[in-house]
Amino acid sequence: QVQLVESGGGLVQAGGSLRLSCAASGRTFSRYTMGWFRQAPGKAREFVATITWSGSSAYFADSVKARFTISRDSAKNTVYLQMNSLKPEDTAVYYCAASIQSDIVVRPWSYSYWGQGTQVTVSS
Repeated sequence: QVQLVESGGGLVQAGGSLRLSCAASGRTFSRYTMGWFRQAPGKAREFVATITWSGSSAYFADSVKARFTISRDSAKNTVYLQMNSLKPEDTAVYYCAASIQSDIVVRPWSYSYWGQGTQVTVSS
């Protein structure tokens, strides 16, 4: 069982930065591939970024590539999403998720555990 708690969301102007954190409970955090998804009002949940359990591989949605980075600190049971050059279209609720699969995972149904989400609002 893994419990996930996101933090770090907020209101930022376009061009600004935010760092989201996802704190995980459970001793097996290091065995999970971690992902970030987002959902804007009236839209489906979409993949943002993922990082493998080892931290050796990461993958990003085209819409955030070169602006967002993902990292994990297994000692702190935490995964981070650094978001730079934010745009109004990045406004959404951001969710952290954990998957038992060991490789890159972009499909939301492959994730077994989800956090409650944190709101990110980017003003123009």
